[in-house]
Order: sequence, then structure tokens, then C-alpha cells
Amino acid sequence: MDTEGTQDAQSTRSAHIPRPATPPGAPPRPSAPPAPPAAAPGAAEPPLLGWLRTPRPAAAPGIWTYGHRPRPAKEPERTPLRQLISGALISFLCGWLLWSLLWNGYLGSYWMWPLVLLTPDSWRDGTDPMAYVWASYLYYGLFLALLVVVFGRLGRWPELARRFLAPFVRRLRPRAPAPKRQPAADPAQWPELRAHGAADAADKLAEEARAGRMTDVDVARIGHAWRAVRSGGTPLASFTDTVLRQGAAACAHPSGRRDLARRSAEHDLLAGQVRIGTAADHERNPYQHRSVGCALEPGVLGTSLLAVGPAGSGKSTRLVRPVVEAMCLQALAGQSAVIAVGPAGSDLGPDDAFDVVVRIGRPDPECDLDLYGGTTDPDEAAGILAEALVGDLAGQLPGGDSRRAATVLGQLLGPFRAAYERFPTVAELRELLDGAPEAMRALRAALEERREQPLLRELDARARQLERSGDVGVLLADRIALLDRPAFADFFDPTGRTRQVSLRALDHPLRVRIELPERGHAEASRILARLVLAQFTECAVARSDRSLFACLVLDEAAHTITAEALRGLQRLRSAHAGAVLTLRSLDDVPEGLRSGLLGAVGCRMAFAGVTTWDGARFAEVWGKEWVETRDVTDRQIIAVSAAGKAFHIFRQLITGKAATAKAVTVRTVERERWSASDLANSVPAGHAVLSVTSVKGEHAPPVLVDLRG
Repeated sequence: MDTEGTQDAQSTRSAHIPRPATPPGAPPRPSAPPAPPAAAPGAAEPPLLGWLRTPRPAAAPGIWTYGHRPRPAKEPERTPLRQLISGALISFLCGWLLWSLLWNGYLGSYWMWPLVLLTPDSWRDGTDPMAYVWASYLYYGLFLALLVVVFGRLGRWPELARRFLAPFVRRLRPRAPAPKRQPAADPAQWPELRAHGAADAADKLAEEARAGRMTDVDVARIGHAWRAVRSGGTPLASFTDTVLRQGAAACAHPSGRRDLARRSAEHDLLAGQVRIGTAADHERNPYQHRSVGCALEPGVLGTSLLAVGPAGSGKSTRLVRPVVEAMCLQALAGQSAVIAVGPAGSDLGPDDAFDVVVRIGRPDPECDLDLYGGTTDPDEAAGILAEALVGDLAGQLPGGDSRRAATVLGQLLGPFRAAYERFPTVAELRELLDGAPEAMRALRAALEERREQPLLRELDARARQLERSGDVGVLLADRIALLDRPAFADFFDPTGRTRQVSLRALDHPLRVRIELPERGHAEASRILARLVLAQFTECAVARSDRSLFACLVLDEAAHTITAEALRGLQRLRSAHAGAVLTLRSLDDVPEGLRSGLLGAVGCRMAFAGVTTWDGARFAEVWGKEWVETRDVTDRQIIAVSAAGKAFHIFRQLITGKAATAKAVTVRTVERERWSASDLANSVPAGHAVLSVTSVKGEHAPPVLVDLRG
């Protein structure tokens, strides 16, 4: 199917995206769909069919819906097993004792008066004795059944039977064969395609699934292409023709990959979810969340996620890696674009899971990072670069933000682009910021040759500002010098010599991993992290086509959060995009921005080992809830009579405790969902407390999640 460039990702330059090549020797479209091969007797169905047919009921955000069984919102009252057995036994003995007394006549014959009233006298005087005998047996049976009902309800026999006998009976009962689904109701038969005039394509796909030639990625990808047909973006004839020719490989990703080589997490691409753990069966968790799977999906990642936890708590292996893997799978299905950023050596996935891997600081790079974000607007490039260079120092700059720095950069980038039709390299920009005479004279001569009088005035203004004390250009030159190092000599080259990654291509299903030079170049790594975050928030919002979910995963986002970054994160929700940020501590964020960061994201995650002051921030944002508390007070019983005092003395000698009476007080109080002390001391290793919010506004309370399950 001709995707018209909407799903291509071979090149990461937004100006030129090649289309996927058509397989050579493609057979012509058949006149009729081929007949499905007859299944061998007793042959097992491919697992994909069972996966397609598994129900996915609607659930609260953050719940793994694959095969989910909804639970009630509140926990039903459950009698303790010991109390249930003892009560059933006592009620049985009482009922048996009463029946024995009645049967043997120890309580008289008063209980027989209903039988006397309902039977004629001729049955009792010997005229028709057998009728009275049968009537007596019937009366005994009804009376015995009444005793069973009464004492059974008193002893809760039905609940005991449900708890013990029902599972045993279910195991003994033979399982009836599952009813054969009709094509109109069987998801494996692609009923939506059949209902809208693509029955031949549905037959082809059903055949591919039965033959085991289809994967879950194929199902998600073809389903996404079908939604494009339904929305009018792709002709039905083109879709049908492609499916009939290529089968399960139709509408493939431009890379040609239909799956990842290996997976480290459990995914449900039909629902777009990745399972990250299981909600613990803990009293702090709402009952409907206990022991159910916890999952993340674009619907909740669109509100962005912040994870805080110390090193070794599992942020990378149990959160970042599954999320990146899920986004890569959804990119292969044509549903998302992912930019994964982390220090060199971080476990973000193997190289073959990505289309492009940018290793900044490594020799002989295969790919480069565009320092200016693929834009041709000097003012936009200046704003993004200023945010990366001095965004963390905005409070120390004149005016209190980075707008002055953006103005200084704009005074140089605009004239340079007009003179040379490109932006400067790192070394050239450093010379201009330092006010090197030769660089300034060369730029002025080029502008005069092109007769760019307005830009000459910009350059004159920059020259005058260089002579003032406290010029921001000096700080910018010091910061850009961190990128003008021998290790980065082959990077950030805008001359076209290298293949550069531009985040302007987020409207294509990209899979990009960027490794930052954390070791030896910590400050440069932070500048680059802020640069990628600023470019992502700008490019994701500026997309004209927002059909793909754009996701930025920034592992170790220390010193990257600025006031401008918070404003960018808040804009992502409406742009069908989201970010996943991890921090070792909230101390890596300026104090004035910590509350704003927790408020800007919709999903928050506190791992085991957070400090109490970090926990206090989470406790504040999660708020409080009304709970029912029970206060038990022991009150000593004072005996008045001599016999009572003697009994109390005897009881104390035997039990060693004084005679007391318990008073229970039930109150409804307001309590923090998770206090700072609980988060710091009560979260077990391998666990985290997670709260999620969907882009639709639905939210789930904080839940203790076992990330190992």
C-alpha cells in the first residue's frame, strides 16, 4: 500500500523521507481470495488466535486489561476461616440436638400439630394407616429441611460450601468445548474489514493468522492502516490490493522489521499496553487494584511520567527499558515515534531495536545530532539553543530568564545563516560569541556583499554589547566551549557532511537512541539533555500530523528541568505526545521548580529508597483520603460481689491477665494516602508507588506495585 510518506523512517531528515521499496517480483492481485488450507486433525491453533480472542474489558487507567477480571470497588466482608468453620459446626450440633429431642419425644408432641390439622381423622384412627405414614414422612422431611435452612443460615453453610466445595466441583466438572465463533464475532476473522467491504482482505489475513505467519505487531500495524482507510487517508482499493499481495507483511515499517529480536517485558499491542508489574495485595491499595497487573500506555504517558528513586532501585531495568521497548514495537506498528536518551552504557535496548543510534563523543560516528533541531528559523534555533546552554542558570541572568541569551544568539545566527545559508558550527559559534575580530570581519564582509543592511545592524548591536561588562555572550561562549572539545569534533556539523538526526521528523515512526557522554563530560551531557528536551517539546507541538504518539524517554534527567521545560511538558498533553523522566532525587531539580514539576506531569512514581523529603513532596501532591479507623480500648472489670472477685482472681491465676472488657470506637478521619515516612521506610525493595492520569482526565490513586511480578 502506498503510505504517501506517512509511515516512512529510513532517513531522519524531515526534508527527505524515502518511501519503502516495493518487494521485487510481487505477484498480481488475485481475482478471488485463496481458499484457506484445511487444518490438520488435532493440530493446535497458533497462540496468536488465542491472544486475539482474549477479552480486554474496560478498566481504570493503569490496569493491565488483557484477560482482566474486574473486581468490585470495595472489599466484600469476608468471615475468617476459623470463625466460619466453628460457627458452622456449632450450628450443626445445635440443629442435630434439637432434632434428636423432637424425634425422641423429649419436647412433647406439640411440633406435630400442623400435621394433625392438615390430615383427616380417618388417617389416624386406623382406617387408612399408610396414607398417614406417608404424610408423616413428608412432614418430617419438610420440618427437617426447615431446620437445615434455619441453622444453615445461622452457621453460614452456603458461604462455607462456596469457599471449599465450589473449587473442587469445578475441577471435577468436564470442560465443555468452546463454542465456535462466527466470523462476524471472531476477532481472528477481522469482522470490521468484512463489515466495510474488504472481505477478501479479511480472508487473506485470517489465513495468515491460522498458518502462523502473523505476529501481534502485524495485527497492530494492519489495524492502524485500516483506521487510516476508515478516516479517509488511504483508499480502500489500495489497502486491499496491498494486503492480498503481501499478506501479514503488508504496510510494513520502512525498516522492513516486523518485530524485535527479543523482548524483556509483556506487551499487548492490541491495547497498546506494556505490563510493568503487579499491584500488591496491600491494605493501602484500593481493592479493585489488588493483585491485578499494572500497565502503561500512550493514553497515560501522554500526561508525562516522572519516576524518582535512588541508583539501583530499578528505574532503568523495570520502567525505562519496558517503556522504550513498547514504544519501539508501536513504532514498528506505525503508531508512535520514540526518542530514548540516556548515558552511554545505560540499558535502553539493543542496537537492532532502533533505526538510528547516536553515540555522542564516540569516534567515527554513524549518525550526528542536529544542534539546531532541524529548523531554518534563526529566532527559533536561538531560543532552543539558549534553553540548552543557560536554561539551568535562568535565575542568574539579566531579566530572570533565558530570553536575553536567546536575543544574543539570534543576533549571530540570523546574520550567519543569511551570509552562508547555514547555521554555524560549534567552533564558529564560539568565535562569534567571543567576538573574535577575524570571524566578525568575515561575517560582516559576507553580509555587505549580499547587501543585508538589517542584519548588519544586528551585528553592530552585538559588537556594541561585547564592550559592556556583564554581557551574556561571555557566559554563552563559556557554555558552548564545553561542546567545542576534541571528543565532539565530528559532531554537531551543520555543513551536511554527516547524517544528522532531526526531531522535526517526529511525524514519522522513528526509533532513535541517543547516548550522552556522561563520563568525562558531565556538564556537556546535561547541556545536550536539555537540548533534546527543548527540541522535543518544540517539535512535538509544532507537528502538523499528530496521528503518531511521540514519546521522549530521558533516563537520568538531572539538571535538565527548567521553567521553560515545565511549560513545554504541559503543552505535550494536547499534542499527542509525552515524556518519561527519571531522577535519583528531587534535589537535582531547582527548589522552586520541584512542586511545579510534580504538578506538570500526570503520572508519578516513587521507587523504594526515596528520602523522606522527597517522599514529603509526593505525599503532598497525592493528597489525603477519608478512611475508617477503629480504636480498641481495654477497660478493667471491677467485681462487686465476693463470688465475682473470687472468679476474677481464679481467672487471673490461670490466664495471667486481669479481667477486661474491650470498647471499640469507629471513626472516619482524613489520612494521607502515602505519608513521607511510609514512602521512605515501608516500600519494599523491587516495589514502587505509582499514580497515573489519562489524557481524558481519568486518574487512579497511588498504588503499591511489585515490579518483579
